[in-house]
Amino acid sequence: MPSPWGWFAVTACSGSGNNFEEPVALQEMDTSNGVLLPFYDPDSSIIYLCGKGDSSIRYFEITEEPPFVHYLNTFSSKEPQRGMGFMPKRGLDVSKCEIARFYKLHERKCEPIIMTVPRKSDLFQDDLYPDTPGPEAALEAEEWLSGQDAEPVLISLRDGYVPPKHRELRVTKRNILDARPSSGPRRNQSASDAPLSQHTLETLLEEIKALRERVQAQEQRITALENMLCELVDDGTD
Repeated sequence: MPSPWGWFAVTACSGSGNNFEEPVALQEMDTSNGVLLPFYDPDSSIIYLCGKGDSSIRYFEITEEPPFVHYLNTFSSKEPQRGMGFMPKRGLDVSKCEIARFYKLHERKCEPIIMTVPRKSDLFQDDLYPDTPGPEAALEAEEWLSGQDAEPVLISLRDGYVPPKHRELRVTKRNILDARPSSGPRRNQSASDAPLSQHTLETLLEEIKALRERVQAQEQRITALENMLCELVDDGTD
């Protein structure tokens, strides 16, 4: 399958200023009408070239001396990619000498592609993992809009990336099945819904007791009236 690019150009600083009119290096590659997806790692000075519809990832090393662009290798797979994502450096596994991780988008899945450097030692490799930009912003939005500039805030990956506590994002979702009442009574809450005090409870018990006694008295009266009615009926029959 042809690669999705025709020419690969590298534009860098020239002289005392930034010159983006002419590239410092130009390399011809395969021709295709696909979209080029470049990913540059400033820590290792390696640029990875992917392409939509292509099945390979070519990577080059960028240096400050001619010829500036040095071909390293090509990673090839069977299925073409519909898209490609690049993991930030702080998300890599430094214990396995992982220098890059891509996420290749297929039609129904996302495949991780891991780039590692073979090393015999299990110690931290300083040359592979220099201090890298962290998640902390060097400037606020207002400062950047006002024209200020600053270098990125770097972090070390020696012990792996540990996110700072003040940047942890926690989302608490309310359970719609939780129908427990609130801690305090509402303004429109009736007196029967309010929490019962000891005095109110004793008053209610006394009222219930008095009502029970009244019901019993009424039952006795009804029974007596029914007996009297039965006696009158019997006398009339005789």
